[in-house]
This record gives sequence, structure tokens and C-alpha cells, in this order.
Amino acid sequence: MAEHPTGIPIQLEPLVVRVLAPNASPYTYTGTQTHIVGMTDLAVIDPGPDDPGHIEALLRAIDSRPVKAIVVTHHHRDHSPATRPLQSLTGAPIVGAAPFDLADAGARADASFDAAYAPDRVLAEGDSVTGDGWTLEAIATPGHTSNHLAFALPETKALFSGDHVMGWSTTIVSPPDGNMTAYMASLEKLMGRDDRIYYPGHGEAIDKPQRLVRGMLGHRKQREGQILRLLRDGARPIPAMVERMYVGLGAQLVPAAERSVLAHLYDLQTRGLVIEEGETWRTTA
Repeated sequence: MAEHPTGIPIQLEPLVVRVLAPNASPYTYTGTQTHIVGMTDLAVIDPGPDDPGHIEALLRAIDSRPVKAIVVTHHHRDHSPATRPLQSLTGAPIVGAAPFDLADAGARADASFDAAYAPDRVLAEGDSVTGDGWTLEAIATPGHTSNHLAFALPETKALFSGDHVMGWSTTIVSPPDGNMTAYMASLEKLMGRDDRIYYPGHGEAIDKPQRLVRGMLGHRKQREGQILRLLRDGARPIPAMVERMYVGLGAQLVPAAERSVLAHLYDLQTRGLVIEEGETWRTTA
């Protein structure tokens, strides 16, 4: 992917540099994007996988400047494992999303959880970390994971959206930690903000964020409508729904689609619109 070079610092604006990790996959697109915020002292957002080459690239971009904080949006292994070696090398505290111990035997299609993630300080809605000329304010955006945070940079009206809003695809919402009800509420929350630009964990910067978020809300409501129409024709198992809803989907992405449909079904169930019966689902009406 020559058009997406890994390990090379790219200046997005005076306060923000992006470094792409070499972990491209069907679920990470071109790879995880680490963002470095600041000029004289720094914050490193989502340092990514524990890849020696990527960590070396981050150190070159840091260029011996003090790191005030290693900031984490959520605890998936394509975002947080590099916190440990980077902390050892810089002495910076790990701050951000809460740690989470998920006991789930169910199938997973997204990046698995980083069981060793251990922040020094957990941030909640409105908490912040600061440095010379920059502030990162935590915005709680659960849905992709229960502990997901976005981070606003009020000095330039930018938002680091992690995996909640990505620049290439809608995010995976995989129960039980992923929650469609929370995800939709978090999108609505962002619609009420006036951020100028989003810097996501995957994909290009989003310079018309309100338009994209509005489209994501519409896309999810469209999927919900598809599910309800299918179930009105009779009870169905999830694989049969996915086959009808995602025509032509590559086999490697089918598990993610099944988890997404399950998330929608749980949301519809909480609203009293569908019922689970063994391996099938049906409408209540």
C-alpha cells in the first residue's frame, strides 16, 4: 500500500502529526493511525500494536521531546499494546479508556481485547490532559466498546474519534461489549458538537464530520429496517439474515456482519420489537 506509507510522520496541522502502523487488515484498513499532539511537549494517542518498527517510528517522530501522556481511546489490541513499551521508553503515564475484563466465549470478528492494558489514570467525560498549547478533553463515546473515548482538541476544534467514527467504514459493534443502543446515542451526541475535523484511528481525516455522522446514523437505521422487514416475513437465524442483507460480502467479513446484526437485534429487543427463540428471531407484531 505505497499510497499509505507506514512509519513516516505526516503533519496534519501544526499541532497534529500522524504515524501509520504496519498492521493493515480487513478490520484495520491500512493500519492503525497513531496521532501525536503538541509541539514542545506531546501526547501520543493510540500508540497501536506492540510492533518494534512502529515504536521506533514513534520515537523518531517524538524526537526526544517530553511526552506528557500516552492516551488511549479503547482497549483493542490494534490500539493499546504499544502503551507498555512506549511508557518504558518515555516515562509517560498511560491515560484514557478504563481497563476492562471481558469474559465472553462468543465469536469475535474485530480486533481482540488487550488484556494487559493498564492505565495509570482513567478519564471520564469532560476530564482532560494538557500540555504546552494543547488540551485533550475526553468525550465518552461508548458503542464500539463500552469504554470508548474520543478526544477533543479545542485549540483547533479537532476530534480524535478512535474507532467510533472511522474514515473508511462504519465501525464494528460486537456484543456483549459492543452495544448498538450506546453506539447510536454516541453518534447523536457527536451530532450536537461543532468539531471542524475528525482524525480517526483508521482511514483519512474527515473534513465534513457532521455530514458523515448523519450518514452513519441513516445507514444504521436502514439496516434496522432491513432486519424488521425480513423478520416480518418469518422467523430467521442470523446467518440467513446476513446472506440477504449483505449480498456479495467477502467470506472474511461475514463474522463481523453477523455480530453487527446481533447488535441490532439486541437493540430492537430492548425496544420490544423482536424476540429471540432459540437460534432464530422474530418480530413481536
